[in-house]
Amino acid sequence: MDAGSRYNKFRPPLVNQTSHKKKNSQENLDRFIPNRSAMDFDYAHYMLSGGKVKKEHVGVNSPSKEAYSKQLAEIFNMNRTRILAFKNKPPPSVERVSESPSHIQQSRTVKKRRYIPQSPERTLDAPEILDDFYLNLLDWGSSNVIAIALGKFVYLWDASNGSTTELLEVDDDFGPVTGVSWSPDGRHLAVALNNSHVQLWDTQSSRLLRTLRGHRLRVGSLDWNGHILTTGGMDCMIINNDVRVRSHIVGTYRGHNQEICGLKWSASGQQLASGGNDNLVHIWSLSMGSPNNATQHQWVHRMTDHTAAVKALSWCPFQSNMVASGGGVGDQCIKFWNTNTGACLNSVNTGSQVCSLLWNRHERELLSSHGFTDNQLTVWKYPSMTKISELFGHTSRVLHMVQSPDGYTVATAAADETLRLWNVFGNPEKAKPVPKRKLEPFFDLAQIR
Repeated sequence: MDAGSRYNKFRPPLVNQTSHKKKNSQENLDRFIPNRSAMDFDYAHYMLSGGKVKKEHVGVNSPSKEAYSKQLAEIFNMNRTRILAFKNKPPPSVERVSESPSHIQQSRTVKKRRYIPQSPERTLDAPEILDDFYLNLLDWGSSNVIAIALGKFVYLWDASNGSTTELLEVDDDFGPVTGVSWSPDGRHLAVALNNSHVQLWDTQSSRLLRTLRGHRLRVGSLDWNGHILTTGGMDCMIINNDVRVRSHIVGTYRGHNQEICGLKWSASGQQLASGGNDNLVHIWSLSMGSPNNATQHQWVHRMTDHTAAVKALSWCPFQSNMVASGGGVGDQCIKFWNTNTGACLNSVNTGSQVCSLLWNRHERELLSSHGFTDNQLTVWKYPSMTKISELFGHTSRVLHMVQSPDGYTVATAAADETLRLWNVFGNPEKAKPVPKRKLEPFFDLAQIR
């Protein structure tokens, strides 16, 4: 065995093999001595001088030397200036800079959510109010007076001072009262009766002015369009009455085959929406309600999507060609209609009977009153139709709902025989007071005698 093999046999395992190699005197030295042949002194001098060749004698340099220096700088600086080069911190991206201020501005401009009181501002007794879905027994006039029909009586409640006045009592042969509606002047009140008559009262003098006849059965719905009082009855007829003239019937609409329980004129007065116990919604034109073609089916659009009686109707205050309708207990839906085309824009299942609808005049919101099973008021955000708030308090279905002249307070009447006032659409204290309008003669009584 030779000396080399004996050395390999006793070599310790896993030991760095380079430690047993014989050091070369030229490659393994005990101190660092730069290898001058591998160094680039010209480039190092160029970089140490800040990338510029110092010109100690500017006037002495020849053009050829300056050209040589420039060429030298281009050669040495090619693809090498970015190696370990110190740079300032890169500026933030433009997108991030632009997002930050807008986000702050957006957070500042977010509108504070309006507080909606969960309890009514006031609760009044309403004894003997009829529990009848098809009637309209409550209205709030432009003079800030609420009219409510309780059995065979009609009472006036002045919201300005809280005073109550009994306006009338009808005989048992005529009553009970089936509907009330204020004229635009806030002075005259239309009172519908169970015997098919409609009376017109002057509330300032508590005097009966005239009686309108034309229906064959009870009248449950009324709405004004200027001097035209439109009435709908159980006889399936809709009649336009001009209260200024002796022959008051100036037009009729035929199209429903069951009792009319909802009537609403648009703000322009050119279109009328009607709802009936036949589950239908009709849109009528003012120009088509003439006596000459009164026997024809004159509707502009007929909507058949509801599956229960339609009493709740409300025209949108910020979109003149849209009306909202609500169905009864067998339907439970709020639907939105384009009255120019007749198309259904949206339908929302509320989960309970829809008795009445009111738009907020100050915000894009809709208020609905309900019956079975919770008897609540629901505030909806339009057009998303997300629930903003639900108000509870009535113990029976909320059949009637009307709005104050300033649009902030809502009055509701229910079968639990209570009348409640709610600050749903804002704080009336911050609202501008309703100006007192001068009451001009609505019509000349001498002309109709």
